[in-house]
Amino acid sequence: MIVMKFGGSSVANRDQIDKVLNIVRGRRGQALVVVCSAHKGITNALVDTARDAAEGRYAPEPVIERQQAIAAELGCADELLAPFYGEIRDLLRGISLVRELSPRSFDYITSFGERMSVRCIADYFVRRGLAARAYDVWDLGFITDRTFGRARPLPGYEATMKAAFAALPADEIPMVTGYVGKSTQGDVTAVGRNGSDLTATLIAAALGADEVQIWSDTDGVLTADPSVVDGARNIPLMHFGEAAELAYFGSRALHPSSLVPAMSAGVPVRVLNTNRPEHPGTVIDDHSRASESVTSIAYKENQIAVTLRSTRMFGQAGFLAQVFDILGRHGVVVDLIATSEISVSMTLTDGAALDRALPELSALGECRVVRGKTLLVVVGQSLAHRAGLGAAILGATAEAGVNVEMISYGLHSINFSMVIDDADIDRAVPVLHRMLFEDRPPA
Repeated sequence: MIVMKFGGSSVANRDQIDKVLNIVRGRRGQALVVVCSAHKGITNALVDTARDAAEGRYAPEPVIERQQAIAAELGCADELLAPFYGEIRDLLRGISLVRELSPRSFDYITSFGERMSVRCIADYFVRRGLAARAYDVWDLGFITDRTFGRARPLPGYEATMKAAFAALPADEIPMVTGYVGKSTQGDVTAVGRNGSDLTATLIAAALGADEVQIWSDTDGVLTADPSVVDGARNIPLMHFGEAAELAYFGSRALHPSSLVPAMSAGVPVRVLNTNRPEHPGTVIDDHSRASESVTSIAYKENQIAVTLRSTRMFGQAGFLAQVFDILGRHGVVVDLIATSEISVSMTLTDGAALDRALPELSALGECRVVRGKTLLVVVGQSLAHRAGLGAAILGATAEAGVNVEMISYGLHSINFSMVIDDADIDRAVPVLHRMLFEDRPPA
């Protein structure tokens, strides 16, 4: 069995959906599950409309008309999505009346993108001669907790999903909603923005799939962000650990949490290009076949750098435990951390969580908070095996005229992390890429 996930750019319009149709049709001899994102731009439009409603501005028609235009382009009957349009209008009216967009309402309103998308695509496939049927993923056993915005399936979901898929007609391709779920209480939930990758790998893990295919608009995972580096190259093979690091630290090819279910179940993940289906893309699995020391460069912008200075740290056991206790109680997720005898520095992205923690952190010492930072990361399975690589990375960054304010590199680590200004991304990444992959490729 192959689980195929198509992202928003892959299902943006009829031209793109025709490409998806041909790709799926070409694999029809295998057991398939197709997971779809919302059409490109629809989820953002739903979010903007919901936020407007929370400010008292009730205007559902622009987003509905946008979806109607895509459905009309595909030749779908008006009545196919009419119930969803009615729900959207009702929900937005309620949000505008109370002027409140709760996490539950946010998940509910954003779920319509995927729910409308799979119905349009399945309907189009059927009329083009490919038997398919649309399903909301919760009708196939994907029941989640009530952690709105970051929901996860309940323990034991795998058996329920296996039974549900086994009962489906063998001659139809199930077209399944990504991103969404439903709690046992009936609340619509979301696994997180861009979470259709995660839906696909969770389904694949439950069903024991042979492979997960993530179809997007790039030739697999690349050595750098192609919007910053024109010469970014395809990475044919990657270890799960490398891919997980890249996903977390900003690689646009994968959702940060998506690899965990595949890693746990040992299901390979293949990243492919809808616009160039003949390209082999990138295969990610648990076999360490990396012969090069560097795999890719990634970055995570909009970081907040926090430095806590206190002479109480000097030679005192338990000080860091106090810091971590405060961070944990207030839900602060730290991306990078470095310590000295009298200071601890860290980066994070959740400003609201930091605001909750700051009063207690300040009681431990002097806190300095600086925003507008980027975590720039060089990832490779064999980084530690190339002598002088750290010096070369820092030298290239200095050559670009970029100041490195913080560094993290652990023993046998597969990532070398630096903190720079957001404004320096476009200067640092191309120079690093040239040094690592073009002028002097790793041995």
